[in-house]
Amino acid sequence: MSEIEHLRERVDTLETRLAYQDDTIDTLNATITAQWKQIDALTRQVAALGERLAEAETTEATPGNERPPHY
Repeated sequence: MSEIEHLRERVDTLETRLAYQDDTIDTLNATITAQWKQIDALTRQVAALGERLAEAETTEATPGNERPPHY
């Protein structure tokens, strides 16, 4: 095997590895983006539930002021 053939083989190997690495990076990027969107949505949902809980705690109804269920 000549020196040039050896270098061509090494370049081909490196190009192949680079192609697989690019594909892996793209896949990981898509996964991270999807997870970030889900985390963002869940964070907003937890904040909204926290607000609802705080409102419910401040507007507790006293049992003496409620109408009976048969009315």
